[in-house]
Amino acid sequence: MRTRPAPARRLDAQDVPARVTVVVATRNRRDELVASLGRHEAPVIVVDNASTDGSVEAVRAAHPHVHVVELPRNIGAAARTIGVRLARTPYVAFADDDSWWAPGALARAAAVFDAHPRLGLIAGSIAVGPEERPDPLNAVLAASPLGIPAGCPGPALLGFVACGTLVRRSAFLEVGGFDDVVRFPGEEERVALDLHDAGWRLSYVPEVRAHHHPSPSRSSPGLRRSALVRSSVLTALMRRPWRVVAHELSAALLGGRVGRRGLRRALPQVPAALRARKRLTPATEAALAVLRAPAPAAPGAAPVAAPEATP
Repeated sequence: MRTRPAPARRLDAQDVPARVTVVVATRNRRDELVASLGRHEAPVIVVDNASTDGSVEAVRAAHPHVHVVELPRNIGAAARTIGVRLARTPYVAFADDDSWWAPGALARAAAVFDAHPRLGLIAGSIAVGPEERPDPLNAVLAASPLGIPAGCPGPALLGFVACGTLVRRSAFLEVGGFDDVVRFPGEEERVALDLHDAGWRLSYVPEVRAHHHPSPSRSSPGLRRSALVRSSVLTALMRRPWRVVAHELSAALLGGRVGRRGLRRALPQVPAALRARKRLTPATEAALAVLRAPAPAAPGAAPVAAPEATP
């Protein structure tokens, strides 16, 4: 059932520093990082994953007000968790070194969190590139089949993209944050599932807007796809029934070179994933089943599978 969201308390921009911290994890994207940091309307914590391109020195020179944490090794998405632990505000906004939050977005998000005490995560809309193209994920999240339950300011979700997301700090840390098993990319799934399991709401709020200008310094599509296979296998091992684990393993084996590479990349982390294994509650498994069920077909049309991305 859809319910009308509670009105959000107005929060002025000058209140943002006391309510929101921006956490940026980065590695070897000095120029994009230095250019984006000045765009945030809140205090920023940069956690550097052992960059070798002078990123740390450049940030300290150009943005001396930014808190920089220099890590001795690359720990992937877990760097964001370090930043969240250091934050002292109730809410944290994630950004990448090639993304930033639109003017007023952080104030809007803080007001929405204030108005919804069981809201653990806001996924905002994302505008891509100088052309401000809507990210295709925006439409997927807006059409979430979970609807808008009580306590949600927008469509309920079980997934998100970190660079367009804000979290309630206490909820994020309650479920352990991003871990050093999955690393990156695909690190969001386990966090989303654990938040839902713990009774927190996750919602899409399109009025909270992020800008993403993808860096030209990115891994090849093939490497990224294999890394996503790796993450899917490890996340299944940590949280899903054994039949789902078997399905992920089979899909990887049948996924050609990319799938098999992803499976090989997952093997070193299998013991850690098994040590962290904890089955999801039936309620979260049921929500996943709703999300991944085949979309209803229009009369006379062939059935169409639900999109692979999970809201």
